[in-house]
Amino acid sequence: MKAQPPQRPEHSSASPVARFRRPEDPEWHWLEQREDSGVTDFLEAANAECDAWFSPLEPLVERLYHSHLARRELAVHGLRTPLDHYTYWSETAADADYPVWWRHPNEEPDRATPFLDLEARAAAHDFLELGDMALSPDERWLAWTEDTTGDERFDLLLVRLPDGEPVHLLENIGAELSWAEDNATLLFTRYDATQRPESVWRLGLHEGVADEPILVLREEDPEFWLGLGKTRSREWLVLESASKDTSECHLIPARAPATPPRCLRPRESGVEVALDHRPGYFYLLHNRGAPHFRLDRLAESSLEMAADAEHWQPLIPHRDHYTLEGVDAFCWGVVTTERDHNEAQVHLRVLEFDPEHVVTRDERLPLPETPCSQALGDTPHFDSRRLRLVEESFVLPASWVEYDLDSGERRLLKQQPVHGDLKPEQLACERLWATSHDGERIPISVVMRADRVGHTLPTLLYGYGAYGEVLDPWFSVARLELLSRGVAFAVAHVRGGGDRGEPWYLAGKLAHKANSFHDFLASRDALVEHGISDGERIAAYGASAGGLLVGASLNLAPQAFCAAVLDVPFVDVLRTMENPDLPLTTAEYTEWGNPAEAAVRRRIADYSPLDNLEAAPYPALFLQGSWHDTRVPYWEPAKLYARLTELGSARGPVLLRSDMAAGHGGASGRFKAWHDGARQDAFILWALGLADQ
Repeated sequence: MKAQPPQRPEHSSASPVARFRRPEDPEWHWLEQREDSGVTDFLEAANAECDAWFSPLEPLVERLYHSHLARRELAVHGLRTPLDHYTYWSETAADADYPVWWRHPNEEPDRATPFLDLEARAAAHDFLELGDMALSPDERWLAWTEDTTGDERFDLLLVRLPDGEPVHLLENIGAELSWAEDNATLLFTRYDATQRPESVWRLGLHEGVADEPILVLREEDPEFWLGLGKTRSREWLVLESASKDTSECHLIPARAPATPPRCLRPRESGVEVALDHRPGYFYLLHNRGAPHFRLDRLAESSLEMAADAEHWQPLIPHRDHYTLEGVDAFCWGVVTTERDHNEAQVHLRVLEFDPEHVVTRDERLPLPETPCSQALGDTPHFDSRRLRLVEESFVLPASWVEYDLDSGERRLLKQQPVHGDLKPEQLACERLWATSHDGERIPISVVMRADRVGHTLPTLLYGYGAYGEVLDPWFSVARLELLSRGVAFAVAHVRGGGDRGEPWYLAGKLAHKANSFHDFLASRDALVEHGISDGERIAAYGASAGGLLVGASLNLAPQAFCAAVLDVPFVDVLRTMENPDLPLTTAEYTEWGNPAEAAVRRRIADYSPLDNLEAAPYPALFLQGSWHDTRVPYWEPAKLYARLTELGSARGPVLLRSDMAAGHGGASGRFKAWHDGARQDAFILWALGLADQ
């Protein structure tokens, strides 16, 4: 007989929950005291319990891990991108966790030299995450930010290319960087006490020697944060101040960075804006009086009057069935990103203008298939008529395509290679529609082996449903391990995400948040009704706000799933939102609401997963947290683990694993991240009854 994990860790006097329980604190709030040594003792004991449970599955974990490695191209060569003087790309060695960045003078590929070795930099740290990297316009200097703990606080470093010694300039700043066009000024952000990017600073640099930073802009409203950018024309630095539903842009001439920032249009509550520029015109994407957004233009000569909306001329009007998501300007016109509400499909649209700004071309770029993802890739040259596109789907590996605007020719530049016994052409994808509790139609994407179409399959259902984030189809080599063993992978495109445009997001936030949970459960039921999924063998997966989605769904219907993986799950919603001193809380009020208002507090309390636990038949659960996570603190999954274990009503094990050297995104090195993924897959296969395959 093959060894199998026990159904659940025994809740005995030796269990971590029994040993560390404090009767005076039945809610386990003491876990929030990071300095209490009992906290790390508890987390390490839970890790040991988790390791013991996984012990019989370790051979499967290792098989999954090594099979995953065999499917990948481990030695990765990035796509080469020419800038003004040099061509840049990254290379990751087959045995390396991190890439090395290279460049060569344009048209001289034999003179290639490395200029940033992240693998070497990572050798001195348990964790390394690159925040941003920025080349000076003359390509003589490289600045970058890096996080070496996982808490998303970054150090700023500078190196003279090609082979200067890195200089450590600043610490504890934000990730984003932007060079002015004078080659001597670098803009960066700083945090407040809640880790909100609340100020923009400029740093003068003279042959690598830095002046004292000078404050450029400070955002006083705790619900807003600041971000950095530059127009594609390289004429303007853009400082964006934004909350979850309101934003404004401040402009600084990129060649005169000491100029005080100019607010383009004063913020209006509920109005979001995005900006780009081409000589002669500004383009403003906004939702003022246009819930699905519209695109306006302003003559650059009228910049002094930009605050008056009457001076902006409409270019793309508001439409009922499409949401405008982005605008990218080129010397010849603009590329817009648009989303079809009915088909939940993204499109790229090209508009070309003559010198009088008359539209001479208006067309969508062709899609390789539907549903799929299509996005404008790295196309740095403002006058380029060859666009780089990134395309993928559940059955199409990530592909970088060059599209010639003049000839219409599509040229494949690079495609993610896939090795092993399951090729992309052996997969099949379907789009289904579920009917939710209020009659709304919910799109579901499903991928499986083509030879399993028509069979009832064990299924992993994935969801997120927050912040308007879009789950456009994506190809995953790691997913092949489940698909090859006969598992179907499904994505529930629930309200609260952006899959069907802005209305879809608004219908799943604030007072409408419960729609997300009902949509997820309706998607689960539709998979069974369509004969795709075995109702007894459906597992759920959610990470971060997706953990809230899955956790709340389990409270509503604990028997709907045989297992669930909750990765860094946001499950203590009410208590977190009641603490404005925590990172991100105040910025989240427009997503979840401010519980200082009694009605909002009641609403959040009605769905917050930790506030709605009861002695119910919960499925087997694998919970994961990270010690340095500043977005969803480690104590949220830890509390859920402790309280569910005490209830003792789960149908399977309740496991907690805390990564003591990582942040919100998990392990930074790719091999550890892949191994962590193999452990998740082993748990899922065990729960679906496929561990022996």
